[in-house]
Amino acid sequence: MAIDPIHQFHITKLFTIGHIAGQEIAFTNSSAYMLLSVAVISLVMIGGTAKRQLVPDRIQSLAELSYEFVASMIRSTAGSEGMKFFPLVFSLFMFICVSNLIGIIPYTFTVSSHLIVTAALALLVFFIVLFYGLHKNGLKFFRLFVPSGIPIYILPVVVPIEIMTFLLKPVSHSVRLFANLLAGHIALKVFAGFVGMLGTLGIFGSFGAVFPLALTVALTALELLVAFLQAYVFAILTCIYLGDAIHPGH
Repeated sequence: MAIDPIHQFHITKLFTIGHIAGQEIAFTNSSAYMLLSVAVISLVMIGGTAKRQLVPDRIQSLAELSYEFVASMIRSTAGSEGMKFFPLVFSLFMFICVSNLIGIIPYTFTVSSHLIVTAALALLVFFIVLFYGLHKNGLKFFRLFVPSGIPIYILPVVVPIEIMTFLLKPVSHSVRLFANLLAGHIALKVFAGFVGMLGTLGIFGSFGAVFPLALTVALTALELLVAFLQAYVFAILTCIYLGDAIHPGH
């Protein structure tokens, strides 16, 4: 029995939507799981807030907790002025979190395990921060690259480092999410594959499969935590970057 931990990340075309400039536009399994994530989020948020009961049920409580969690995150990092970006941060957090959780279910697809997806989300945040910062602050936005309290004679060294750090933010923002999901799912696949291989070797193999099975269960529990934590890290970094655009140089 061969173990192929990479097969789970293959993108498969389901059908062709059309062609633009000679390039095929296809609907893939990745697209399907993105739509599934959006559908689950819509079901929770719309269904949970439709009745608006004084004593909330479980779905309404989940919707309200999600709202308050993201709102408090924005207020604590970007200030009250950052609440204008609540729809952006909330959408990013919920999409990443739900798609990560769906990806833990066996034989499903993990959207965030592809760099093109996480890079697109990170570049979206980067350009919003850049354009809003320039629109709101004008040339004062460039104070972001001049830390306060730095002696003038070392500014020629510090400023290029700050500029390079700013330009590399989308890289770290996207690779962190992509790498953690990729590594975790590969580890799960490898240990689960060991369980299947050892189980075919008779009674002694079945006893030997107990250890990788225990590791698989432990890794699954860990991946549940990672699914939430990576969504939280992506969202709070977004809030920090937006705070830099709102209050550059602070």
